[in-house]
Amino acid sequence: MDKLRIMSVFGTRPEAIKMAPLVQELHQREGIESLCCVTAQHREMLDSVMEVFHLRADCDLDIMTPRQTLSTITSKCLIGMDDAIERLKPDMILVHGDTSTTFAGALSAFYHQVRVGHVEAGLRTYDKYSPFPEEMNRKLVTQIADLYFCPTRSNRDNLAREGVTENVFVTGNTVIDALKTTVCKDYTFTTKTLNELDYSGKKVVLVTCHRRENYGEPMQQIMTALRDLALQNEDMELVYPVHLSPVVREAATKYLAGTPRVHLIDPLPADEMHNLMARVYLVMTDSGGLQEEAPALGKPVLVLRRETERPEAVEAGTVAMAGVRYDDILRMGNELLRDDAAYAKMAHAVNPYGDGNACARIADAIEWWFGRRTDRPADYLP
Repeated sequence: MDKLRIMSVFGTRPEAIKMAPLVQELHQREGIESLCCVTAQHREMLDSVMEVFHLRADCDLDIMTPRQTLSTITSKCLIGMDDAIERLKPDMILVHGDTSTTFAGALSAFYHQVRVGHVEAGLRTYDKYSPFPEEMNRKLVTQIADLYFCPTRSNRDNLAREGVTENVFVTGNTVIDALKTTVCKDYTFTTKTLNELDYSGKKVVLVTCHRRENYGEPMQQIMTALRDLALQNEDMELVYPVHLSPVVREAATKYLAGTPRVHLIDPLPADEMHNLMARVYLVMTDSGGLQEEAPALGKPVLVLRRETERPEAVEAGTVAMAGVRYDDILRMGNELLRDDAAYAKMAHAVNPYGDGNACARIADAIEWWFGRRTDRPADYLP
């Protein structure tokens, strides 16, 4: 029997982190040929993940350009995918989450009548402009996909409300699988600043802020609140790996550069970011992935957004919505830095995102769908 040709398509750092363990799992299956197509929507940050996980691209579209727009990303992905699909001839294309690469990869697969598996399916905010453009990207991919791999039962329920009930699998989140590979106790950072921080004596806060919907006034309020949080808490150190976006870097420099105990550093490779997260006191972020990764490491998260498509962690108590208003961010940050009981309540909450076996469940589901195994894999329902 011929091997199934399963092509994973991704282009950003978060996608790569979550897809890397799946690419590796598929490669280990005797009946599967695991192919990898990268769009390089984020060139530098993608390459670092590929290196950490020892991945090699079978096709690299290399689409990134300075100050690229959503239109240029999508159109260049579509054109590049034509050649990738015709040359590699996949039986199924896997896309992840909600990026422009995700949408373009799924749409291209549809144009070529190739089946689509959607990893991290079913996340919703029900506001098409927040997060932007991610909310609409994932909803559009739902209409195209053939298989749906949901991290949680809540994601599955979202799809059911939209009439999608066939070929839906609850798998857990693949990022938990990735953490099993990257986090280790005796880790030495390549970034000198991170080796010099006093993680036991100081309250080290990890910050990321980069989302498009936070550009402008929201980012100004976030940055100002972070600055004042650092000024008001002398036992705190703030570490901010600043996204490569010129808009983000300009805002971080304007509001945070020169503030005592604030460290603005370049983006970190996946293994460095995960090991930093494992050592910090608190995470403040507008990222989606960190809302899943930090709870798995026992770290409270304050979300710097108006809403989240990951309500499970909010319900579990390990994530709280700080929003984008100065007063709220400062108040909630100070509470966790100064109130041991409030901190312990969040730090000891149960992680809802899986047991580190999501990739195996996804691979099993693919083999079942193609008739290579008889039993439908069981859903992950903790």
